[in-house]
Amino acid sequence: MTELTEILKSRIAESGPISVADYMHNCLTHPEHGYYTNRDPFGPDGDFVTAPEVSQMFGEMVALWLMQTWADQGRPEKFALVELGPGRGTLMADILRTAEALPSFLEAAEVWLVETSPAMRRKQAATLIMEATPNWANSVDELPDLPIFLVANEFFDALPVHQFRPTDAGWQERLIEVGADGLAYTYGRPTPNTDLDEFFTGLPENLFAEVSYAGENIAATIGDHIAKHGGVALIIDYGDWDGAGDTVQAVQNHDSVDELNHAHGEADVTAHVNFAALARAAGAARTEGLAPQGTFLERVGINQRAQALAGNADEKIVEEIASAHHRLTHPDEMGTLFKVMAVVNKDAPHAPGFEDNAELPD
Repeated sequence: MTELTEILKSRIAESGPISVADYMHNCLTHPEHGYYTNRDPFGPDGDFVTAPEVSQMFGEMVALWLMQTWADQGRPEKFALVELGPGRGTLMADILRTAEALPSFLEAAEVWLVETSPAMRRKQAATLIMEATPNWANSVDELPDLPIFLVANEFFDALPVHQFRPTDAGWQERLIEVGADGLAYTYGRPTPNTDLDEFFTGLPENLFAEVSYAGENIAATIGDHIAKHGGVALIIDYGDWDGAGDTVQAVQNHDSVDELNHAHGEADVTAHVNFAALARAAGAARTEGLAPQGTFLERVGINQRAQALAGNADEKIVEEIASAHHRLTHPDEMGTLFKVMAVVNKDAPHAPGFEDNAELPD
């Protein structure tokens, strides 16, 4: 039992059951004991490995995509190069290193990292010390009034979700209480909800409508910013077009643990992303996708890059490159579970990699 466990139980005892979203928010971002507040969870020695940690090829492909999009949009003389939840700064470092091939892109770029954790800001500063002096923001609302060329890789999955189930009397929110053996699920009173009625019709039994109001608010801000100032956003995450499921999960030391009764504040708690909800929220701009990560990376050149890196390398390096390529693109690895969606100004050209896949699902 951790200090955060005691805090959660005391709060529930005093004020009653809390929402799944409230629970996730506390587990991840409690100011003293939250998972992301004081730790570095990334990489083989952490709890999970993200795509930029798998291989430099991922960051290189994202950089090429950003540079091409910047050129397609008329090469704005000044823009904000933004990453949401940048982890250790590995992805941004790879982007900046790759962009050295296009000096005019780097000269126009003002690097912004949206990060609230003091511990992670220190890591990012150390990683980027040779590439750039970044600006930090606590939220997308703090970004400058410039075109934004933004990347959100495994960012939205860490935002809290509410879970609802339909009943004849309305929608019941799934809540968390203190049970006999620890934290346990319960339900609130049924209430009408026209949005859930519209977007989650025919919800299968034993599945929930999962809604991230935090994610939708951020997507709306991004869409409004792009509609007003131009630019693009690339969203890469695991999830699907709809938000029906029971996808809240916890991971510690690369293994799944009980999402309710793990060591609170010491495990990552996430949920699958509802891309349809993000697209609706970003409606001031135009959304394109939804492409599987493997398909997207292949469209923007990862196969050719892997071949070039292998070149005349020794056998061990060739095997490492092939393994990383497989993990990033193969359907049994990250290739299908992870999806990619772009947000662009309604007057902008189609984003690279989406020219033949511009229409989102119905």
